[in-house]
Amino acid sequence: MKNIVETAVAAGLFKTLVTAVQAVGLVDTLSRAGPFTVFAPTDEAFAKIPKETLDAVLADKAKLTTILTYHVVAGKVMASDIMGLTFAKTVQSGEIKINTVNGVMINNVKVVKADIECSNGIIHVIDSVLMPK
Repeated sequence: MKNIVETAVAAGLFKTLVTAVQAVGLVDTLSRAGPFTVFAPTDEAFAKIPKETLDAVLADKAKLTTILTYHVVAGKVMASDIMGLTFAKTVQSGEIKINTVNGVMINNVKVVKADIECSNGIIHVIDSVLMPK
């Protein structure tokens, strides 16, 4: 079984995310034992951000690290585990809100595919980029 980074690369849907993770040096962290739960925005999710804004964020390593780590929760949180939660603490040390009334929403972002198992955790695919406060 592949780790989180290898799984994201192989899926082909997360080129921007993988590029960003590489740019800030998180590949080693997300390749370690973990476990981690990653709410992974697709390339389409990143495409919703205006190009100038995205380019600026990609060029700002500190800001990009803050945004990327806001998408990661320590531990292996399966979809079935999410159903009982109203929030989760991210490794960025912020909190994401969880709403399971109509599918699963993280803050105001929809989980479009859940429970992609990796050797060191789980990936849940989301349709927009989460922005920390």
